[in-house]
Amino acid sequence: MYDAKYIIPGLIVFVALMTFPIWKNMGNAGPVPKPEKPVGVTKCIDSVKYMRTSHMKVLDDWRDEVLREGDRVPIEVNGVKYDKSLMNGCLKCHADKKKFCDECHVYTSVKPYCWDCHFVPKETF
Repeated sequence: MYDAKYIIPGLIVFVALMTFPIWKNMGNAGPVPKPEKPVGVTKCIDSVKYMRTSHMKVLDDWRDEVLREGDRVPIEVNGVKYDKSLMNGCLKCHADKKKFCDECHVYTSVKPYCWDCHFVPKETF
């Protein structure tokens, strides 16, 4: 190789610059968000762990059942009935979108498409 004295240091600098964000933070994504829990409500349709990881699946299933199959029958969990609805179900308890939904969605850089069809709820101050 005629230009090894230039190519090898150049590759080392290139790899260092490209991997800088990874090794600078060593995988630290910052503090995990702690969304505000609803006041006076102790139960949801499923466990907290399940809802954190699969709430979008639940919402997609509800959408399909309600809009495509016409099944508007509320679901019952431990004797409590929940409407299959984002606005009349979830947001009844989780009323403050900024303090609940946006906390995690901003942290994970997720842009949910809920508000393409639903009205954004008015924030309460």
